Amino acid sequence: MAVPRVVELEITGACQLQCTHCFADSGPNGRHGLLTAGDWQRVISDAAGLGVREVQFIGGEPTTHPAWAELVDHALSLGLRAEVYSNLFHVKPEWWGLLAREGVKLATSYYSDRVKEHDAITTRPGSYERTRANIAEAVRRDIPLRVGIVHVLPGQRVTEARRELEALGVTKIRTDRIRRLGRASLPGAAETNTAELCGRCGRGQVAVLPTGEVTPCVMA
Repeated sequence: MAVPRVVELEITGACQLQCTHCFADSGPNGRHGLLTAGDWQRVISDAAGLGVREVQFIGGEPTTHPAWAELVDHALSLGLRAEVYSNLFHVKPEWWGLLAREGVKLATSYYSDRVKEHDAITTRPGSYERTRANIAEAVRRDIPLRVGIVHVLPGQRVTEARRELEALGVTKIRTDRIRRLGRASLPGAAETNTAELCGRCGRGQVAVLPTGEVTPCVMA
């Protein structure tokens, strides 16, 4: 069995937002799960011992976990690269130093160049302004950043959102359709509709969920 290149660590189900299409069904009432900070450190250490090159911190919103910075630092200390997949809704000033360290990169989601449309998808007023401002700050600090735009609403301003991101200096941008998983599942659909997955599950990656379960992908 080939050693995965990336291990996705879904360290929490909590999030300040409650996006209408969230595959993890995360939100303000989400929990951090069964694994302690020590458990997550052991997972990271095991991954490094197997020859994994990168870990991704995801959720929910990973920065809501009280030990997220400690876990990123632990990964870096083992020579791993670390990606923090954040909604960039709230970034404390003292976090920028960690995010700007060698070996760390950021990922986030973006939906529209219009306030109302973006916030309608996240269901959190103010999310557009705050995410946009923190994207600009990450670019200013030369932090490696990739942004995903998910097409959720009919007529959504996806093309315009991409142009806005490019104007901010973002160079890594991908678009995707809504995946009918989690909160976006259709009524009566199976718990996991494999037709909604991208088809790359387990190819160079595995995921560890807040329960400690290991799966081919956080969506699967």
